[in-house]
Amino acid sequence: MVQYLSPPLDLSFAALSDATRRGIIDQLGRGDASITSLADKFQMTLTGMKKHVQVLERAGLVVTQKVGRVRTCKLGKRGLKAEAEWIEAHRKLFETRFEALDEIISEMTQEGSDESAS
Repeated sequence: MVQYLSPPLDLSFAALSDATRRGIIDQLGRGDASITSLADKFQMTLTGMKKHVQVLERAGLVVTQKVGRVRTCKLGKRGLKAEAEWIEAHRKLFETRFEALDEIISEMTQEGSDESAS
């Protein structure tokens, strides 16, 4: 099997593969939040929320800052540009292939109706 080396994309897609982590990104898009408030919002333990936030931090999607006893989370500056570009390139590839398949099916359907008309 061929291995493609793209650690930033791998980390991002792995982080975003979990619904809770996508929800955290959505929540932080509305504003910064403490780990405690995120844990409350998602009805989970602080330990569980910390683990989710750590995965997002490793991917560069979230940054945290501790002030006193409160650890505040906010969206990372990296954004999702590389991920969006990768998805768009593959979307175009699939679109091209599906259009070619549609043409083949149309030709086969046309040939079948021509043969039955004869």
